[in-house]
Amino acid sequence: MANKDFDGIVETSDEWIVQRTGIRQRHIAADDETTASLGEAAARAALDSAGLTPADIDLIVLATSTPNNTFPATAVEIQQRLGMRHGFAFDMQAVCSGFVYAITTADLHIRGGLARRVLVIGSETFSRILDWNDRSTCVLFGDGAGALVLEAAEGGGTTADRGIIAASLRSDGSHRDKLFVDGGPSTTGTVGHLRMEGREVFKHAVGMITDVVIETFAKAGITAGDIDWFVPHQANKRIIDGSARKLGIPDEKVVATVHLHGNTSAASVPLALSVAVADGRIKKNDLVLLEAMGGGFTWGAVLVRW
Repeated sequence: MANKDFDGIVETSDEWIVQRTGIRQRHIAADDETTASLGEAAARAALDSAGLTPADIDLIVLATSTPNNTFPATAVEIQQRLGMRHGFAFDMQAVCSGFVYAITTADLHIRGGLARRVLVIGSETFSRILDWNDRSTCVLFGDGAGALVLEAAEGGGTTADRGIIAASLRSDGSHRDKLFVDGGPSTTGTVGHLRMEGREVFKHAVGMITDVVIETFAKAGITAGDIDWFVPHQANKRIIDGSARKLGIPDEKVVATVHLHGNTSAASVPLALSVAVADGRIKKNDLVLLEAMGGGFTWGAVLVRW
């Protein structure tokens, strides 16, 4: 759905959207597509890329804020779609930070010996919770899914190890009214619509993102100059640029796909990763920094050796 496709829906323009967000298009799920079906497709693509089958997976962690049902977890439906009758699966709800939270949680399950291989998915159908009369939000979000596989491996305990090296996660519920959905089973008994105070989110975003990234660098004993790629949450080009500038990361190391996908919440980081891996930018042994911030507020960063 290109920016021009909003003509006749809300009063906006391609110039206005691009100038303020960097978004040029977003994808909208078809009527017969769901968070589960998108997640399944991403999962199968990740398994094919890894040369694995569902039989090789012990755990599925799905990051989503738009599940197919209140329960059971949509991860369990994806497990069924993949033909898995073994292992375990659950959803992770941290809104746009969901994939960062999920990949960190998967890492802990591997380190704890509960799983050897974990399929981590970010899948969203945010178009289903948008108020299409609210031009301040409906132009920002899209649907999509991305996935990767984590596998246990012996390492030396240094930044040269492949896999997850360091992570930092944060949340602060005092900001919940700045980005939320005005419905839910326990409150209104409805799905509700996304509501956002855009200026307030923007005001906090760069500072929160950079603080948690700096904390992650400190844990790993590195600096911004050591990373090969910065893959941020794809919400707003100005936030991406401001964060990179504050961290001292040059533009040529930043993976930005917000113009292609819009904000796909928990799917945005794996979608950006997918693009950068497919076009050859991210290669084996590259040091990659992931970060995201979402409603709650939740935010976090993960340092990965690809």
